[in-house]
Amino acid sequence: MSASVIKSLTRLGLAEKLHDPIHDGVIIIGHCIKEVLNHPALSSFSSAIESYANLHQGVSNTCSVVLIPTDAVPSKRLIYASVGSVSKDFDDVRRYLDAGKAALKGALEMGVKFPLLITLPIGRFPHAEFVAAMGGINFLYVPLNIRESGENHRRIKLENFNLFPLSQKNDGRLLKQLEAIQTSFTVTRDIGESDPIRMAPPRVAEYVKQFFEGTAIKVHVESDPEIIKREYPLMAAVNRCANVVESHQARLIWLEYENTETPERPVDFETLMLVGKGVTIDTGGTDLKIGGSMFGMARDKYGAAVLAGFFSALNILRPKGIKVIGAMAMVRNSIGADAYTCDEIITARSGKRIHIYNTDAEGRITMLDPLTKMREIAIKEKNPHLMTLATLTGHAYLTYGTYAAVMDNGPARAQHYAQKLQATGDEIGQPVEISRLHAEDLEFNNSEIEGADLKQGLNKASVQTLRGHFSPGGFLIRGSRIDEYGLDSENPLKYTHFDMGSAMNPAPLPSFPNPLLTLIAHHILPRV
Repeated sequence: MSASVIKSLTRLGLAEKLHDPIHDGVIIIGHCIKEVLNHPALSSFSSAIESYANLHQGVSNTCSVVLIPTDAVPSKRLIYASVGSVSKDFDDVRRYLDAGKAALKGALEMGVKFPLLITLPIGRFPHAEFVAAMGGINFLYVPLNIRESGENHRRIKLENFNLFPLSQKNDGRLLKQLEAIQTSFTVTRDIGESDPIRMAPPRVAEYVKQFFEGTAIKVHVESDPEIIKREYPLMAAVNRCANVVESHQARLIWLEYENTETPERPVDFETLMLVGKGVTIDTGGTDLKIGGSMFGMARDKYGAAVLAGFFSALNILRPKGIKVIGAMAMVRNSIGADAYTCDEIITARSGKRIHIYNTDAEGRITMLDPLTKMREIAIKEKNPHLMTLATLTGHAYLTYGTYAAVMDNGPARAQHYAQKLQATGDEIGQPVEISRLHAEDLEFNNSEIEGADLKQGLNKASVQTLRGHFSPGGFLIRGSRIDEYGLDSENPLKYTHFDMGSAMNPAPLPSFPNPLLTLIAHHILPRV
């Protein structure tokens, strides 16, 4: 893997004892002061915490710093972070995510260099320790441009970070999972958050090739503009204007992982086939974004970024009984003399004639031809499941905020995929929302002219369109001809569309890779 990424990672570890002098700060995350005081493993801290709690009645709702005796913790620094309410109907495990972030932030502000994290277990949320650690780990991310600047003092926030699990066996499995996700989050945020020059399509390809060199991931980059134009005409149309600048030319990055060994748990072999939207900057094209709405559009490549992060987890955890093929469709939706425009009719790889209505709806047509390619391949694969990952519509963000929308076609819905994924997300602290596709979402894309088969959308924003994030899912199904592989066909193909909106957080807020954690927990961890 890339040395630049590895050097940016905090070294994670599992502590064998609580009072090791190498730790210059101890963090306790808990939901109840009484349970902290009564836990046998935490008895050495109980008198100090109890004394502080008697003085500070708000300790149950804040991240507090408690001075404790030298014989309890050599550094004399204890951070107690309360998660707040955990018993109400709508409380969920993300309380621990927020507490983990707050605790690490407090530790860094105190000058702690090697903290020890202890999370009090709770029956309602069996993954609380994992989620609390994730909150801290994501906070420790250092942006790629700073790491590459040569400022070594800013390259990393913490050199070391240890955990002392109270509810899980100290067998290394938790540590391995956290290390994998830390790396996956770093890869995702490097690609997803970095500016449109540092992560222009060719440089994304360079980053991905370098990162996966010598690993279990096969990488192939399609860079020839003529091949892209011939094989992926819609993707080529979006990047047509940008092609005049060599450093902005499109890249289609193919990744593949396969492990046919039988997993320990009884799970069926599956072939995941993922297409990620990678628009490195979205100007809107000739339907130009105005009024400041272009700001933050460097994150329009976050679907492809999540895909890369997923492959990073595959490489580290090496799950069994799974094959994964990914396509990162990297383009730049620029504006200029050769930009694609509304009223164009472009014949897709599938043979469908697509009538362009709005050049700011470029994501669906960027992904359509690679998705069609995946559909062609899927017929020969074992238990295939096609997916698209995209920051596709403002409507999804308006509807669900920081939750990704999940839409199944008929075969995927018959297996209750979205419902199962939603249950995983709820458990692991990254919920997703289910949007059910209906006939009108597919019929919405009927062409209004004789010369085309489908219309791309409407000539207005998704937030001004009824069911504005549903119809793009219908468009992808019809444009790729996946609708011809429904439950009534001889070869039904499962397909799920993820409209991420701004689920990872809109710029300039720090991102939390979404729905990456849920996908890893659902598809990878059960096979490790």
